[in-house]
Amino acid sequence: MNSDRKLRTRLLTAVPIAALAFSLAACGGSAAERPSTSELSEGVTMILEDGGITVGDGEDDQLTAAQVDCISDELIASDIPDQDLANLAEGKDEQSSQETYDLVSTTMTEAVQTCAAPAE
Repeated sequence: MNSDRKLRTRLLTAVPIAALAFSLAACGGSAAERPSTSELSEGVTMILEDGGITVGDGEDDQLTAAQVDCISDELIASDIPDQDLANLAEGKDEQSSQETYDLVSTTMTEAVQTCAAPAE
């Protein structure tokens, strides 16, 4: 009977701890990992095409897949937080703050200039 009471006490103390863990996970979610170049390129391609920029290796395409990979590499090498890069990899142009929005915009502009510049 005494062991039953100890078990019940342990379970009752574990329940609030588990509830707290789930509520924290719901607030912050699991920590996002930095996406790979290919994962980020897929999402960036979706965002660009939604904005009317064509990506591919055809004559009429505005950016090549290699250029998008280069842009993705530049984004990964930047200080953009992992969660914001994960959003981009999912095709969501959503940033966690105005500061991050500005960083993504600046990095993307510089990356396009570097990666899509015509060969000299």
